[in-house]
Amino acid sequence: MAAKLALKLSNRSPRQPIKKLPASIELPADATVEDAKQAVARQSGINDFNRIGLFDPETKKILKNRKALVRDEAGVVKAGELVVKDLGPQIAWRTVFVIEYFGPILFHVLVPLLRPYIYSFGSWAYKNETETPMSKVQWLLFALFNLHFLKREYETMFVHKFSANTMPAFNIFRNSAFYWLLAGLMCSLDIYRPGSSSDRNELVLLDYFGIGLFAVCEVCNWIVHQHLASLRKPGGTERGIPNTIGSNLVTSPNYMFEVLAWVGVILISRSFAVVIFIATGTFYMRSWSRGKERALRKEFGDRYKAKRYTMLPGLI
Repeated sequence: MAAKLALKLSNRSPRQPIKKLPASIELPADATVEDAKQAVARQSGINDFNRIGLFDPETKKILKNRKALVRDEAGVVKAGELVVKDLGPQIAWRTVFVIEYFGPILFHVLVPLLRPYIYSFGSWAYKNETETPMSKVQWLLFALFNLHFLKREYETMFVHKFSANTMPAFNIFRNSAFYWLLAGLMCSLDIYRPGSSSDRNELVLLDYFGIGLFAVCEVCNWIVHQHLASLRKPGGTERGIPNTIGSNLVTSPNYMFEVLAWVGVILISRSFAVVIFIATGTFYMRSWSRGKERALRKEFGDRYKAKRYTMLPGLI
């Protein structure tokens, strides 16, 4: 019978300690970080083990990989200790993404329906559906926005595989604000306004180019997401080296195609609201793609061909 792993437990937050935290815990030799979290939660009287954060006593960093063996965490084994913190109420990552992407869909349905009430004042005042109807370009953008975010919802539910189970529940407000306020409220109010740059019935060459760019890049983004999902087993946390369309150019081709698809929308809408939305999104994706590049270099070493650009060739 394999020897068990006995570890001391200590509170990371003395001001907000886990009151029933046992002084120590005994784990099977093959226990994972997630197993340890479940055991600590059970013995501490905490119903949701996802609330439990386990930290390396030497590096002070949280043990992120829930499938990693506790015995392989050098700092933990050396100190014979796990540092524990109650992370507070949690919410599933999948639920967070579903709520995030629902916001733009909601606004891009409600604003066209409520045009007579929203635009009842100012130089762009709504008159009636005969004099100030939704234009062909506005309806086109209505379709593109909703297609994009419905695709996102489908991928969240059936394609993406998350390495972490949950995040702090309060983060849903911060994460959702970007999509609900920028992609949803701001873009819809600008695009569907009578007299806006999108209020046109004639499509010119630039519009057709934008439609083509959006369509091609959405398909490519879908292909990349399918490939990334194939690199991880259901319920797993392992990382693989991406080898799909665009991965010879940048670390995160899914972000590259995402941005280029929105460039297509910008060309069609001529809307500063869409520019602000995707510029803000690019700022966040830049950070995430660089973090992914660092992680791939660290985990795979010479097996991974390092990239100079992480999401936009020649730029980022």
